Amino acid sequence: MSLAAENVSWSREGTLVVDGVTLRPAPGDTVGLLGPNGSGKSSLLRLMQGVAKPSAGTVRLDGEALSSIPRRSIARAVAVVSQHAQTDMDILVEDVVRLGRIPHRGTWGGDPEADRAAVVRALEHTGLADKADRLWHTLSGGERQRVQIARALAQEPRELLLDEPTNHLDIRHQLELLTLVTRLPVTSIVALHDLNLAAMFCDQLVVLKDGAVVAGGTPREVLTPALIRDVYEVDAEVRYDDARGRVAISFEPAALAAH
Repeated sequence: MSLAAENVSWSREGTLVVDGVTLRPAPGDTVGLLGPNGSGKSSLLRLMQGVAKPSAGTVRLDGEALSSIPRRSIARAVAVVSQHAQTDMDILVEDVVRLGRIPHRGTWGGDPEADRAAVVRALEHTGLADKADRLWHTLSGGERQRVQIARALAQEPRELLLDEPTNHLDIRHQLELLTLVTRLPVTSIVALHDLNLAAMFCDQLVVLKDGAVVAGGTPREVLTPALIRDVYEVDAEVRYDDARGRVAISFEPAALAAH
């Protein structure tokens, strides 16, 4: 009973951007999507949220092809958090979070009490209850990302897709955001650039290169010097901290080409 991609491929403007990817997250897991720019991470997330249709293969939700499920039904089960969200409107935090209730509203509106309760729970879960009446544009970057997660939680989804949610955040807010994500009662698929963050917070990793999966498994299984050299073209030292059960990666400075 979950969201899964089965051998999906997608060509965009004549270029193959996702190449035969299969991804079946275990319920409740946090799965990290890794790979350099252009590896297909964002494209795969677009397929899994149903905003793009694969050229081949199938994305399924609870065993049913996503293409046959109404958009409103998908939105009730799958929520999306993008890299960053901007608006020029003077909108309250609470109103941003309330947008997550749109999929639950029918022709005659929704259930006001259920909507209110979902918004309150989402604000409390993300530590934003005291900022509900703050204006969006007065928040820091980290707070805005938390609001986006609160909006997604207000949808009451079972699946959460996050596309580079830590971009443009400082280290403290990166750690806070990913700690929050891993504690949510949902299955999460998160595209990340930072390998150490992925090793700290993800249960499973899937590594993409040129649109195809080149490795999958736990951080300890996946993040090897050979894999990092092959995919990212850099040398790295990989250590395993037995006390913390955590992989730690340090990188060698890149050699500069002679001029």
